[in-house]
Amino acid sequence: MNTPKTSLVRQEWQAFWLAVSFLTRIPVWVKIDYSQRLMNLSSLYFPLVGLLLGVLNLLVYSLLISLLPLTVTLLLLLVLHLWITGAFHEDGLADSLDAFGGGYTREKRLEIMKDSRIGTYGSVALFCVLALKWAIWVELDNLAIALLMAPAIARLTPLFLMHFMPYVTASEQSKTKPVADSMSLGRLAFAILGVLLVALIAQVFWITLLAIAITLLYWGYSLHRNLGGYTGDTLGASVIISELVFLLLLLIGR
Repeated sequence: MNTPKTSLVRQEWQAFWLAVSFLTRIPVWVKIDYSQRLMNLSSLYFPLVGLLLGVLNLLVYSLLISLLPLTVTLLLLLVLHLWITGAFHEDGLADSLDAFGGGYTREKRLEIMKDSRIGTYGSVALFCVLALKWAIWVELDNLAIALLMAPAIARLTPLFLMHFMPYVTASEQSKTKPVADSMSLGRLAFAILGVLLVALIAQVFWITLLAIAITLLYWGYSLHRNLGGYTGDTLGASVIISELVFLLLLLIGR
């Protein structure tokens, strides 16, 4: 018979693996009793999944750099990241910028965001973002810290948006809606403390705070002005923006 403590541990264990399956293509062999509540709880583990992706970045980089030039190694690392995440967040960025660039009303922006086709704004944004990320990686002296920390820090930003802003997508079929239904202050605080502790150990505490603050001020204001809230696509976009801001600050402060 399960005790309340055992049930809680099992619930959190499943929530973690649900977060892994939601954000990556990593195979999950853990049995998950899916529910909307479990999906809500899984958002706590988004930064931890990001940290695991960072560890994978370091492992692959360490292997490839001994065989290939730096530029080729980093390009392959970029391709691997896109594959293992299913370009999930990049898709959100493209859809968001297509909507903001091509829509003149809130309703039109939401309509464009649901369109599976990619437009000029999204295409240009993806090219610029991926090229800029690769270029920053090439120039960084503290590349190991960037590869490890950026994915975790970037996946904390959406949690703020989920807690403080309303979810505005009307479609009941949205993949992100179960996550968006609830993000308690307690779980948000726990995620923040975890990320900041790791950032402190990695000696990027202030850069982390500044990167998150800049992204929230810029992207949060854009969402408030253009949509009156956030959608699943804009959460994905916030991850990409956070990561780029963090990498740029690392480059400036090197």
